[in-house]
Amino acid sequence: MIEKINSPEDVKKLNLQEKEQLAEEIRKYILEVVSENGGHLASNLGVVELSIALHSVFDLPKDKIIWDVGHQTYVHKIITGRREALKTLRKLNGIAGFPKTNESETDCFNTGHSSTSISAALGMARARDLKGEKHSVLAVIGDGALTGGMALEALNDAGYSQSKLTVILNDNEMSISKNIGGLNMLLSKLRTKKMYTKSNVSIKKMLNKIPVIGKSLVKIIRRAKRGIKQLIIPKMFFEDIGFRYLGPVDGHNIEQLESLLKISKQLDGPVIIHVLTKKGKGYEIAEKNPDRFHATGPFDIKTGKSKKEKKPDYSKIMGETLVELAHENDKIVAITASMKDGTGLSAFAKEFPDRFFDIGIAEQHALGLAAGMAKEGMIPVVPIYSSFYQRAYDQVIHDIAMQQLPVVMCVDRAGIVGADGETHQGTLDMAFFRLVPNVVILAPKNFEELKEMLEFAVTLNKPVVIRYPRGGEDSYHFKMQEKIVLGKAEVLKEGTDITIVAIGKTVARAMKIAEKLEKEEIQAEVINCRFLKPLDTQTIKESIEKTKTVITIEDGTSINGLGTAVEELIIEEKLENIDFQKFAYPDEFIKHGSVEELEKIYGLDEENILKKAEELIRTKCSII
Repeated sequence: MIEKINSPEDVKKLNLQEKEQLAEEIRKYILEVVSENGGHLASNLGVVELSIALHSVFDLPKDKIIWDVGHQTYVHKIITGRREALKTLRKLNGIAGFPKTNESETDCFNTGHSSTSISAALGMARARDLKGEKHSVLAVIGDGALTGGMALEALNDAGYSQSKLTVILNDNEMSISKNIGGLNMLLSKLRTKKMYTKSNVSIKKMLNKIPVIGKSLVKIIRRAKRGIKQLIIPKMFFEDIGFRYLGPVDGHNIEQLESLLKISKQLDGPVIIHVLTKKGKGYEIAEKNPDRFHATGPFDIKTGKSKKEKKPDYSKIMGETLVELAHENDKIVAITASMKDGTGLSAFAKEFPDRFFDIGIAEQHALGLAAGMAKEGMIPVVPIYSSFYQRAYDQVIHDIAMQQLPVVMCVDRAGIVGADGETHQGTLDMAFFRLVPNVVILAPKNFEELKEMLEFAVTLNKPVVIRYPRGGEDSYHFKMQEKIVLGKAEVLKEGTDITIVAIGKTVARAMKIAEKLEKEEIQAEVINCRFLKPLDTQTIKESIEKTKTVITIEDGTSINGLGTAVEELIIEEKLENIDFQKFAYPDEFIKHGSVEELEKIYGLDEENILKKAEELIRTKCSII
């Protein structure tokens, strides 16, 4: 059946039994692809029937569907002519794991972060109305994303606007980790009730035709019905803010889904359809472990075990170190935005349940909460992925830095993360944090240095950012490790011919390059910057004055990072006759691919940097 599907029109031709067969085949196909390539498994298995129903009822690309977060669009991509392309999922120059408008006109809006879909859908609906068009606009949003402030702001505006749009609430009781909070409690009450909403469109039309009393009768019935709903389902949140609520409906029943979707097309104003799905549906191992199979590397389908050996990573080391420090200091608390497992906080949550706070997908609230706790004497540690820290930038500036509050901001997945692509690459954090006054910025060269930086940060009594990459440390063995002192860099190797200034994961690469240069009788001085802010200007200046040649290496954007800081130092200190080159990612959004592939493309691999360093030295020698 799946081989017959090359467009949504092919799905519309199928009968119910054929669609159910298609659903099973799509599940099997997604499982095969993700087990080989890695990707977001559980969320996609959970929306198979919903995706089929949406494409059966609506007409893409005329109708618009915005997928919140967007990691659940594999089924949508299969249906919209990208079945074979899915085999290249997350590979360099292959299909993306998220909606991309440059891939298909049926992808109407790029997404990658949560809680954005309702705002975008409302914007599209209002633009449609202004242009006098009639197509449908839908947002598909998970219950986890509904905790994000932007989603609630959009719901508030949409309900008030009375614009015609449909919000599909995909309720699987999960975001990445299990959902928590007041909204989850409300949805729990809703999902325990049988579907109470029946189509009343035809009844309303019939009653309106009754002379004199028709319209009054409709109003009376509507008030009575609303009163019953309030008794049956407490706190009708959605209807109270202006939405027509339909559901709950079984998200794996295509017939019921199509029925409610058709009803939503007939209703004016904003509609919310509450769909109950099971994350990981159809693959028992993922159903039992939806958080582990939210995003996964290649795995064995029979056992669910990863094909790659699980090794210690920066997130795990951070979590273990934080537990040790929390035993010594009862003021330390940990805050996560629904990423307990991903950021390494599972052990902390188990060890200190009263000092662990999972606040749902709400990064702005996470930092505001941390500021409040810090003001009252606590030491909050807040690990959030680099690309998600962007969402809380105002809180970092306004609530934390201005008041100089001791919040430790652990920036996980800093630098290139690879296969998730543009929306998840962590190349901007050094640039935007460096702009903020009063903030100390560090990056460790290895696990041991991360431990020491975390210990340093919780005693500093200042706002601190510690950034570290996804995955494990480099295999390079450092012979020395100086004690961390505020604003002090570490000279790992002395030299007279060229200065290599590096930070974080790139320090190991700098040392390897220096050792290869030494074999060619070129003496490189290697500085582990440690602190991007405050920068150790004295150490770096003395080295540059000695070598007259400097390169910087960083896993961030070329604008306002380490390279820019050293460039500014050269200008401000009026250092003359300096050969300088920085190695960083360009001022653009970086596509998906493996970390190694992307480093090679953008010239941050060891071979390219070594070649450029040799060229700088040869140029200098020829001038001399």
